Amino acid sequence: MKIIGIIASPHKEGNTAWVVNRILEGAKERGAETEARYFSDLNIEPCRGCLCCHDGSDRGCVIDDDMQELYGALEHADSLVLGSPVYMGQMSAQAKTFTDRLFAYISPRFSPHYKEKVTKQKLVLVFTQGNPDPGMFREYFDYTKKMFQILEFDVKDVVVIAGMREKPARERKDLYAVMKNTGSLLVSE
Repeated sequence: MKIIGIIASPHKEGNTAWVVNRILEGAKERGAETEARYFSDLNIEPCRGCLCCHDGSDRGCVIDDDMQELYGALEHADSLVLGSPVYMGQMSAQAKTFTDRLFAYISPRFSPHYKEKVTKQKLVLVFTQGNPDPGMFREYFDYTKKMFQILEFDVKDVVVIAGMREKPARERKDLYAVMKNTGSLLVSE
């Protein structure tokens, strides 16, 4: 099994990166091949909405940036862990850019551009937030899960780590085993 972690945060060594890497660590211990991609290392432009990716030519996205590399990596991945800090009550701009750029990669059944190729990849969504109440943005997390299910990802879990203002993830001893277990379960399902 191959699992890619997308760390959609501007902070390469922040809370989101730490949590996603612990999930990948747990999966690797169960025999999965894992890879972390840091949005802070990537040059990915927003979707232009040009629809060139769905003009019938199968050329894919016309934007020549690092998302092309991610499309290739996603093509060979069984699972995806998408991690994002919560900014303004929702995913980061980096996570939204990544999500929007998936338009060129997938065409779910509801789309007028539907193709037989459906992703069906397993997905774990990870959100880190400063607010101590893990339910504060529950409606948004539920919406995001449903959106990825409509895009035909097999959403296995939505992990919300709250209270990052009080104590960073790496200092919370309880999180280490829990996040590794999340990765382990992703491999066993």
